[in-house]
Amino acid sequence: MYTRNDIELLLKENNIEYKLVEHEAVFTMQDIENINLGENGVEVKNLFLRDDKGVNHYLIVAKEDTKIDMKELKDIIHSTRLSFASEERLLKYLGVTKGCVSPFGILNDSNMDVKVFIDSKLKDEKIIGVHPNENTSTIFLATKDLEKIIKNHGNSLEYINI
Repeated sequence: MYTRNDIELLLKENNIEYKLVEHEAVFTMQDIENINLGENGVEVKNLFLRDDKGVNHYLIVAKEDTKIDMKELKDIIHSTRLSFASEERLLKYLGVTKGCVSPFGILNDSNMDVKVFIDSKLKDEKIIGVHPNENTSTIFLATKDLEKIIKNHGNSLEYINI
């Protein structure tokens, strides 16, 4: 399982610039707003979803203030009805627990089953903040570098308009 230390090592090995900020444990976007990390970059929210049969799994990455309509989203990503994945699925596919969902979780997806969708509004952001598979710190890095990590791992990645 990829831990924060593993992720930092991966970033260093790939010459990816980043900033790590440690903070109290956060579980919601409101918690993140309360610790005020915005000066470091754009905070994102991550939704780990499954289709109605539990066959397909999706990681949705969007700006923290983006309103996501699940009915519209299912059409955008060409899925059946969507729901939040269970804690068991979080652990199985991303190797994380509730409150720690992150794009770095795909590094634990050895079968590359999870399809990653990033809101196109993030494509032009210079720096975004994501958890390093734990919710007591945030790594700030360029969106293009996060994209590179996901693609190098082998998961599908697509930018969508939410």
